[in-house]
Amino acid sequence: MILNIQNETARLKTVVLGQPYSIGKVPSLDETYDAKSYETVQNGTYPTEENIANEMTALENIFLKYNVEVLRPIIIPNYNQVYARDVAFVINDMIITSNIIPDRADEQEAYAPIYNKIAFNKIYNLPEKAHVEGGDVVLYNNTIFVGTYTEPDYPQYKTARTNAYAISFLKELFPQKEFIALELVKNDTDPRKGILHLDCTFMPVGQGKAIIYKDGFRFQKDYDMLINFFGKENIFEITQEEMYNMNTNVFSISPEVVVSEELFTRLNKHMREEWGLTVETVPYAEISKMGGLLRCSTLPLVRE
Repeated sequence: MILNIQNETARLKTVVLGQPYSIGKVPSLDETYDAKSYETVQNGTYPTEENIANEMTALENIFLKYNVEVLRPIIIPNYNQVYARDVAFVINDMIITSNIIPDRADEQEAYAPIYNKIAFNKIYNLPEKAHVEGGDVVLYNNTIFVGTYTEPDYPQYKTARTNAYAISFLKELFPQKEFIALELVKNDTDPRKGILHLDCTFMPVGQGKAIIYKDGFRFQKDYDMLINFFGKENIFEITQEEMYNMNTNVFSISPEVVVSEELFTRLNKHMREEWGLTVETVPYAEISKMGGLLRCSTLPLVRE
């Protein structure tokens, strides 16, 4: 397989979709590793495997409708494998295996059959000190936006997933790309006050458009840079409640087609009526209760 990912919106050819089966028991509060899961475990609203499976099947059906090849990891018994985006990510023709949090390290073994399709010299394992997850890496052709957190208390946050060392390392790997680090607000227990990954507060869609949640960024200058980069007229700003429901975490099949959650009424109306996009909607609200949505559960391998 010849990998090719340059951006978030080019026509999708091959994608890995996470697994909804055998996700194991509901975690305890101590076992959660994001604020949304913490909240839903605390409230007794953590999703069931049946609901997760139904939602992922709906997404897979959309992919098949658009002739996208869908690959799946091997099922590990009693293990949550919904969020494929955290395991690895592709830049150009190279797949970078994430140094994900230790609680999830076994998840990577389930991707062996997929990795076997890829040339050995196109697989890159980062050094142990370089922490990065795919949800923090947003591609826009020659510009790559990377969500990060660089404060000294980084190790104390479960939701701090990408460090400055990883960004430096990616810059060395891809010297032809411009990397822009964006500092995110972190909170381990309140999903309205913190951002897990960059794609939970910012996402390009269509042709030169973007969805943004302003207060997800620690610094005004990072938000201002994105506004200047895309142009104010090309930005759809979401509210705190829409961020909480993960409105930025949509997934593009092409520059003209985006998959969104069916309850994102304000966003979906805007994308259809103002931006002229075809918006395919699926139910995904149950999956969002574990801290991610559509983009989080996918790992695109090949776009045109």
